[in-house]
Amino acid sequence: MSEPHSGRAARASNPRPADRPADKRSILERLVEFISPGPDSRDELIESLADAEERELIGPESRAMLEGVIRMADMTAGDVMVAAPRMDLLDINAPYDELLGLVIETGHSRFPVHDGERDNIIGILLAKDLLKVQRAPELSLRTLLRPAVFVPESKGLNELLRDFRSNRNHLAIVIDEFGTTAGLITIEDVLEEIVGEIEDEFDEQDAHSGIVTLADGTHRVAGDADVSAVNEAFGVQLPEEEFDTIGGLVADQLGRVPRRGEAVQVQGLSFSVMLTRGGAVRWFRVSRVAASAEDERAADTGGPPAAPPA
Repeated sequence: MSEPHSGRAARASNPRPADRPADKRSILERLVEFISPGPDSRDELIESLADAEERELIGPESRAMLEGVIRMADMTAGDVMVAAPRMDLLDINAPYDELLGLVIETGHSRFPVHDGERDNIIGILLAKDLLKVQRAPELSLRTLLRPAVFVPESKGLNELLRDFRSNRNHLAIVIDEFGTTAGLITIEDVLEEIVGEIEDEFDEQDAHSGIVTLADGTHRVAGDADVSAVNEAFGVQLPEEEFDTIGGLVADQLGRVPRRGEAVQVQGLSFSVMLTRGGAVRWFRVSRVAASAEDERAADTGGPPAAPPA
């Protein structure tokens, strides 16, 4: 004679999975969640983070990082890559002294190496490996190259970051739909979308002005830097009354917010966009525009130059 079916037997036949914790919420808590469900869209989730910050549940930095993670889900390698014309490449056939000079000038730790055309990338050279050639000149530079990783422009940043971590690789070459080199992207580029700009330990930065001196003699200027600070640093006379920030001034000159890789010349200075975030320019690379022959002739004759002298 079989035993009658009991609640204990039912629980034994259908046990709660060990990895599923018991729901310890009260009936009131579950009722509130049912009446006021969580966010249904990414925008609502970001608004919830802003509300959490206002209630001091999370700090401003935590909120910014969480928003970066959320927004990064929609971003691709093509959105944050360094465009091909701005890539610093090494020519496998160049003399050693020329290669070493470029490595010192740019300050990068990894370089794509090409053979012939710039699109013909044959590998990645670590700057520290170049020192091996100095100690053993008989070494062939080709034997020191690491395999290059190629990714499409459409590759999502989340997936790319996972690949960087699993493969212990820090740089990838981005190619377009035709297989042509579109640019390059590093793990630092991806992480900066989460944590913000990562400063180089070799940079000399004035924290108050937002102006950074780079290894090649150019400057990195924050988009929200005061126009007065730029005037003082470069000895120019940009209009301080009309614009509060240099980003606003450059956008006005162009007629819109410039995109990454675009450059605008203002009063003898070239403002090249290094990084954009949230529809605004985060960093410019600023250099002086070389004086033209016409300007030099005007200076020789005492006439007014077309732009301030470099």
